[in-house]
Amino acid sequence: MSTVRVLLVDDQPLLRTGFRLILEAEPDIAVVGEAGDGATAVELTRSLLPDVVLMDIRMPGVDGIEATRRIIREEAASHDPRVLILTTFDLDEYVIEAVRAGASGFLLKDSPPEELITAIRIVAAGDAIVAPSVTRRLLDKFATRLPAVRDAAPPPGLATLTDREREVLSHVARGRSNAEIAAALVVSETTVKTHVGNVLAKLGLRDRVQAVVYAYETGLSRPGQT
Repeated sequence: MSTVRVLLVDDQPLLRTGFRLILEAEPDIAVVGEAGDGATAVELTRSLLPDVVLMDIRMPGVDGIEATRRIIREEAASHDPRVLILTTFDLDEYVIEAVRAGASGFLLKDSPPEELITAIRIVAAGDAIVAPSVTRRLLDKFATRLPAVRDAAPPPGLATLTDREREVLSHVARGRSNAEIAAALVVSETTVKTHVGNVLAKLGLRDRVQAVVYAYETGLSRPGQT
């Protein structure tokens, strides 16, 4: 059994202690360090090489979004750490910026312990723990408040997709599962999975959640669109 190395990042010591007690009770999870701000989190990620960084968003100094951006940019080439965002609100506009910065998902701070443990294992395995439909709901609510999403020039790469891959991306952006996309396009789920993999590879995206954000950035999907 491989051990998942976790770095706890939160400006509240009591919360970090609570998270540590929960996680260290699991035989396959080890807490390798703690940080009370984003700058320290970046430094400890570099030195401790955690598999998962459990990251608070709102912290003094360097916040969780900027820390996530630095961690993904600086460490991806070495050991590819995953960032799991902690948020107080289920509709927090900062979450979208965190996902765009490279986070693999988010979790509410008041989630049950078993959900926290499961989320860490999922993220450590390379998957995202936020359903695309949830990301879509967040974008629909906050897209008009995010100039970076609304005004940014379309990222390069969309032209490299085939017509079918663009079609699959548009379905992913609507929060549809592989089974639902397969039914809509009258193809097999295996074919859809292949197309999704090609889309992520061509666009340099880590998971389906980032694909939803990308679709907004390119104008392929818009708030309220069905």
